[in-house]
Amino acid sequence: MIAKLRIPTFEDVRDAQARIAGNAHRTPVLTSRTANAMVDGELFFKAENLQRAGAFKFRGAYNAVSALDADARRKGVVAFSSGNHAQALAYAATLLGAPSVIVMPKDAPEIKVAATRGYGAEVVFFDRYSDDREAIARAISEERGMAMIPPFDHPDIIAGQGTAALELIEEVGELDMLITPLGGGGLLAGCALSAKALNPDCRVIGVEPEAGNDGQQSLQKGEVVRIAPPKSIADGALTTFVGYHNFPILQSKVDGIVTVSDGQLVSTMRFFAERMKIIVEPTGCLGASAALNNVVDCAGKRVGIVLSGGNVDLKALSGFFAGA
Repeated sequence: MIAKLRIPTFEDVRDAQARIAGNAHRTPVLTSRTANAMVDGELFFKAENLQRAGAFKFRGAYNAVSALDADARRKGVVAFSSGNHAQALAYAATLLGAPSVIVMPKDAPEIKVAATRGYGAEVVFFDRYSDDREAIARAISEERGMAMIPPFDHPDIIAGQGTAALELIEEVGELDMLITPLGGGGLLAGCALSAKALNPDCRVIGVEPEAGNDGQQSLQKGEVVRIAPPKSIADGALTTFVGYHNFPILQSKVDGIVTVSDGQLVSTMRFFAERMKIIVEPTGCLGASAALNNVVDCAGKRVGIVLSGGNVDLKALSGFFAGA
């Protein structure tokens, strides 16, 4: 476990909002009468699939890199990621004049690898089922003097991600419930900070893939639980444990964690493509899938849902639909 933790607060989210203003997109909030009718409530979709680099991760990445001093930026940054943090950190680093190295699983979607390289990063591959990605990244950090910025277990990352919920609530007003995807916990923790600060009665729910419910197990047990590498189409949520900076926030501010199946994710991706004319990746559909499949009861409630990303290979998307 990390020896010394700096747990972010809502004030850190406010600071992040000021830091990323004019750099991260203030993404739109989408609604659908059909979706509302399906759940008998009001759903507000925060479209982070339309964020720079295609996912909410740009918020935390830009906040974390911009918080480094000039010397650290000159030396550069290193991270490990299945794709969205990879792209976001590469893009943010390039915008801020810092070199970047990203450690990615060799089975990461081709579109994410190509985009990461396109944003200016050097990519180093690893096997997610046998290699320790954090150890590889840490070795590069020590060898090259680069700052390591993990995808979720970092206070500046958490604060940056929390700006998504802050913007959502600023735009639509008080929510009865906020639902977000859960992988390592950066998005859920940051959004929980915002939601509870703005309305303590707002219920905050995280959603994991069925195959990887380490967050759910962790809250039930009262400590961070590590699991074997899970297999799911929700590649952005295939973490083996939630972050240690995130866990205290999840314990104190999250009201529940639920899971959805890959089949439910596919049906939700199809709904967005056919009815709302947007592309949302499997991980990005986690929160919406829990609502639209009635895993979470939204009847009579105003519910905010973060669509966390849209970086899905079109060949993979067609394959998901063909197999449904």
